[in-house]
Order: sequence, then C-alpha cells, then structure tokens
Amino acid sequence: MYSKELIKGTLQPIVLKLLHENKRMYGYEITQRVKDITNGRIELTEGALYPTLHKLEADGILSTEKEFIGKRVRKYYSLTKKGHSVIAQKMQDFNEFVHAMNLILNPKIS
Repeated sequence: MYSKELIKGTLQPIVLKLLHENKRMYGYEITQRVKDITNGRIELTEGALYPTLHKLEADGILSTEKEFIGKRVRKYYSLTKKGHSVIAQKMQDFNEFVHAMNLILNPKIS
C-alpha cells in the first residue's frame, strides 16, 4: 500500500475517472473498485475519500442522489455538467504531472 500523502494527491483524478466511466457510484463502491483495479495496492480510506467527494460537490463538479436501501440511505455521486467539462483538463494535468515526475525520477528515460 502507498503512503497517505501519495494517495491524497491522486484522489481527485481517481474519483473523476471512475465516475466518468461508471456514471454514478457511492463511496464504499469507489473504495472497493480502486482496491480491485489495483489488486489491493491502493486502499482508499473514508477519511481521505469523503472530504474529496465533498469538495468536488462544493465546487459543482459532482452531484449527489440519495437512494434508500432498506432502512439505510446510500448516497450516489455523479458528474455534473461542469464535471464533464473539467474532467479532460484534470486528466491532462495529472498525466503531465506524472510525466514530469518520471523525468525527475528517471532522467535517462527522457
């Protein structure tokens, strides 16, 4: 598992990419999907995920919808119109950052 600092810096792109691909997801579903995709190498905690979801919602990038499952309420997140318009730029920014990190960590590869 990677450090909390590395994961914290990648949460927004992770969440946006998953919601773009899956249309709508609830928090626990996001954590499990990330765990499955990465074969357990990345495990998102609620303490890291939910502040990110709430910030994206406050920024108008995500919307929520509550669904009652028995006596429980499940909160689904999905991209807003604004979210769909910013996702490409956020993914490009992240990819450029990863490329820059590779240049620093592996200068002979460039």
